[in-house]
Amino acid sequence: VPEELADKLLLASWGLPKAVLEKYHSLGVVQMFEWQAECLMLGQVLEGRNLVYSAPTSAGKTLVAELLILKRVLETHKKALFILPFVSVAKEKTSYLQ
Repeated sequence: VPEELADKLLLASWGLPKAVLEKYHSLGVVQMFEWQAECLMLGQVLEGRNLVYSAPTSAGKTLVAELLILKRVLETHKKALFILPFVSVAKEKTSYLQ
């Protein structure tokens, strides 16, 4: 991992509220993969620009989306729309995000 990216792998380095970090930590998520941090640092995605990325099932795509949504909602105080492919996934995510 390049040195300039090493601390960006830690969720704590992204300016998330303590309660959010504690929830992720309780689920065993303390850091992300290098490709996830790279997605968050691309261009101006943290300022609301579009991001299209692809990865295999269970690779961690949802974490990238969650972090982008959380940061934008917390910084802009606007609502976000999270579209999921199946009702079962939507129910799971609703429970998880609460």
